[in-house]
Amino acid sequence: MRRLVIVGDTLLDRDVDGDVSRIAPDAPAPVLDERTVHERPGGAGLAALLAAGDGHRVALITALSSDAAGARLSELLTAAGVELYPLPLPGATPEKVRLRANGQVLLRLDRGGDPEPPGEAPPAALDVLRDVDAILVSDYGRGVARHPALRAALERATAPVVWDPHPRGPAPVADCRLVTPNLAEVCAFAGDAGDGSTLTTAQRAGHVLRQRWRTAAVAVTCGPGGAVLCHSGPTPLVVPAPYVAEGDTCGAGDRFAVTAALALAEGALLSEAVQRAVSAATAHIGHDSKDKNDHRATIDEVRARNGVVVATGGCFDLLHTGHLATLRAARQLGDCLVVCLNSDTSVRDLKGPDRPLNNQHDRARLLSALDCVDAVVVFDEPTPEAVLSWLRPDIWVKGGDYADGGPELPESALVERWGGQTVIVPYLDGRSTTRTIAAARGGRR
Repeated sequence: MRRLVIVGDTLLDRDVDGDVSRIAPDAPAPVLDERTVHERPGGAGLAALLAAGDGHRVALITALSSDAAGARLSELLTAAGVELYPLPLPGATPEKVRLRANGQVLLRLDRGGDPEPPGEAPPAALDVLRDVDAILVSDYGRGVARHPALRAALERATAPVVWDPHPRGPAPVADCRLVTPNLAEVCAFAGDAGDGSTLTTAQRAGHVLRQRWRTAAVAVTCGPGGAVLCHSGPTPLVVPAPYVAEGDTCGAGDRFAVTAALALAEGALLSEAVQRAVSAATAHIGHDSKDKNDHRATIDEVRARNGVVVATGGCFDLLHTGHLATLRAARQLGDCLVVCLNSDTSVRDLKGPDRPLNNQHDRARLLSALDCVDAVVVFDEPTPEAVLSWLRPDIWVKGGDYADGGPELPESALVERWGGQTVIVPYLDGRSTTRTIAAARGGRR
């Protein structure tokens, strides 16, 4: 369990959810009937909440007002196990209120006005920066990152410092391990017009800021494009998002920065830290918009438009051109193709203790990457009868030598129960996983 100190501005986020069924009689505006109110820490407070939720020891150095919103933030953070080191904040605690209906934001109301500099940092807040595994500065442009005593303590810190900057905030202190602006921010900081491709712009502006800020590396986050890591070498590291996520992007930047800081605390390389951060931020946003493990959604969508569901199955231990020929032929028979994949346990039962060579997760990922495959479902049984019973495909496809007078396919009678049909498609002669393994082991030349 690592200890992470987060330094930055904390806000109170309040989501007011309700229903809209009418327009106000006195103005052309929707009327929101309030149903629920959800409050949570925002800004650096959200970063602290995310890190604490991962099971780490988290200390938060922030500024809080002595008002009701400040008290509520203190309550929420301490309840999550976050150690609070508050600086006095003149004026009101900043709040962001989102009015939402059916998940859509209708209006955002900001409270708190122009920020005032926080008061004196207590000695305990400065002491906590001395003996930690990593430090994250989560700047939201309201003054904490400008605090002279905190900046001096950050410059003396021996732990890796990750700095998540803000357009209204100060430059990072020198010798940060990683700075994490998004693409728009890096262009604004560098005075870059942003012409050219995302990669070209991120690389150009990122290197300008790395030198200006005297930081080890700048990771430019590019939304669905992942991140571009600009370090001491001339060639940037591009880390694509593992998939295109659908969902609320609120907090994705905090998730990225927290994950990168914790990875560096564990001794990860910068490249490893950014890879973990991209994956975590993508997962934070939501599910894969083309998630091929969501077989039920795929089937329901096809059936809703009276389409034809096709399924096939196998171990697919070493994907080869014979498999590809079968899968492409199967996909042409309908409107979606679901691959029923034997689990690792199932493959061992069928093929012996030395198989599979690739685990079920890797095999499913390779199949999902094919454009002819719409969904993948893993099953544990020796045969696919159980999974077929609830998939109920319109067409069940087998590839092989059954067409040459072989025995009747064992699944045929089952598929016929719901009016489905079993068919055979040809496969390429001489291509098989067993032969490929034998060739690799020197069994044949």
